[in-house]
Amino acid sequence: MWLHWAMPLISNLGVRSYYRVTVAGARVPAEGPVLLVANHNNSLVDPAFVVVAADRTVRFLAKSPLFSDRLIGWLVKGVGSVPVYRAVDDPSKVVQNLDSFRDVHAALAAGDAVGIFPEGISHSASQLAPLKTGAARMAMGAGRLVGHDFPIVAMGLVFRDRDTFRSEAHAIITEPFRWDDLLVRGQEDRDAVRELTRRIEAAMRSVTLNLAQWEDEPLVRAAEAVWVAEFGDVERHAQSSAERAAAQIERLRVTTDALAALRTGGGAEWRETAVELRAHGKMLRRLGLTPGELKSDVRVGEAIEWTVGRIPLAVVLPVSLVGAVVFFPPKWLTARAADRMAAHEGPDTTVTHRVLIGAIVFPLWFAAVAAVVGWFAGAGWGIATFLLQPFWAFAALAVGERRQHAWAAVRRFFLRRSERPRLEELRARQRAIAEQLRALYAQVATGA
Repeated sequence: MWLHWAMPLISNLGVRSYYRVTVAGARVPAEGPVLLVANHNNSLVDPAFVVVAADRTVRFLAKSPLFSDRLIGWLVKGVGSVPVYRAVDDPSKVVQNLDSFRDVHAALAAGDAVGIFPEGISHSASQLAPLKTGAARMAMGAGRLVGHDFPIVAMGLVFRDRDTFRSEAHAIITEPFRWDDLLVRGQEDRDAVRELTRRIEAAMRSVTLNLAQWEDEPLVRAAEAVWVAEFGDVERHAQSSAERAAAQIERLRVTTDALAALRTGGGAEWRETAVELRAHGKMLRRLGLTPGELKSDVRVGEAIEWTVGRIPLAVVLPVSLVGAVVFFPPKWLTARAADRMAAHEGPDTTVTHRVLIGAIVFPLWFAAVAAVVGWFAGAGWGIATFLLQPFWAFAALAVGERRQHAWAAVRRFFLRRSERPRLEELRARQRAIAEQLRALYAQVATGA
């Protein structure tokens, strides 16, 4: 457990460097025993994300093969993970889970936070896999040692585009729930264990997306994009980032449930909106626009103001372009190596390998570049180059993102001139769809 103390630092560096992170909902108790349960769609990124959201050190259960993995075994052991022996890996070792359970019980009795993914697998499915009873049984056993029940906290880990660098990632935390009525019955009572598993699943479903089919995802995302385009400015002024994230997840969940109902013949009030959303999205794709870009109208005065405001960007643009060239080799190598490894282990491991391999490749590249600079310009310049490169890399990334937004604004400006009537019609249509969505969300909220 030599790295256990550093888990928050390691997790924040890994997760926040790859994603734009938002944490919303309740707060995890800062001390004392707590069992954290979360969905599992992003391999080893998920434990790191749980630590970020919990804002405290956490001990995790991890499948036993990870402990002998050449790339990450040292990390899994170093942070104090507890091995879980699965029959699918080695049936002869399943009996060793008794020791694992005792380790978890002892950790919770000592006041630690323990994280577990009750689905039992990391997967790319569109909804929660059936939950195993392990989390409930561990809680029951630990509760007997502690002498009373303790908080169980569910987390929903929702990724806007899981594999895309700097995409949005949200962690939504439920209020801790108690289960003292079940603890008195003991873990030998199978009905009590099943009931606690059911409560855990209910809590997890309240903060995760559960698509009936992956084909529904584009429509769910389209509904959210239209909402944000039309009402996002109002939300930004009225809500904190955490409140906005929680509201977003709730809208996604409601839309997901509505589409599931449509597939089974219900949810008739959503049918017309779904049809209009599909048609609207198809038209925007033809024009190469997003709902937000359609909403944003770049006029001549705004274009001039935008141009003046981008003068500093023009000054640092050469630095960004040079950075893009300098850091292309490690970026390319990291992506290729990670994608090759993920091809063998499953698509849910792509980001895990990118982060882990990047953590090795980029420092080595920084050192190589610094060595070259030091060779020609002296040791001082070499050391300075090594220290400045991480900041240069992130600055190049930031300027690159601004550059993409700039080109999009220029394109909208000229498109506005050539397609004025069509865009006005689409804007009106999008506003009408957004109002329909607002009415439907309000209807669900009021239970009407």
